[in-house]
Amino acid sequence: MSAGLTHIDASGAARMVDVSEKPVSVREAIAEGRITLAVETLELIAQNAMAKGDVLATARIAGIQAAKRTADLIPLCHPLPLSGITLDLVLEPDAVRIACRVRTTARTGVEMEALTGVAIAGLTIYDMCKAVDPAMTIGEIRLVLKTKEAL
Repeated sequence: MSAGLTHIDASGAARMVDVSEKPVSVREAIAEGRITLAVETLELIAQNAMAKGDVLATARIAGIQAAKRTADLIPLCHPLPLSGITLDLVLEPDAVRIACRVRTTARTGVEMEALTGVAIAGLTIYDMCKAVDPAMTIGEIRLVLKTKEAL
């Protein structure tokens, strides 16, 4: 096995990491990102005047759903019993900032779930606003915090 690549076996094939020997811990991850939009688009979102409906509420639900389904989307992720997900959307002068916090009690972390929540919330905003703002940019998606506490 390659020293730094836990998802690669000795022959170079992809594998799901066996975490059965790891202790169950309380784990949390926070990811954030942003989608830049035109000022006019942000005003429509703030006024809840977008033709497709409430952009922020829809993006929040989509991000939470996506975090719950991460193992179905990312091939080598472990399905995890998530104990909490929050997805916050904040209007900024030129963007919507997206933050997703995910918690679990498990043998592996939830950073992929937090990152997936942010990405899908951003894509949902893009989908709901693309007719009026095709120049939107989704970016700066990153892990902000990852913690593990022994039980």
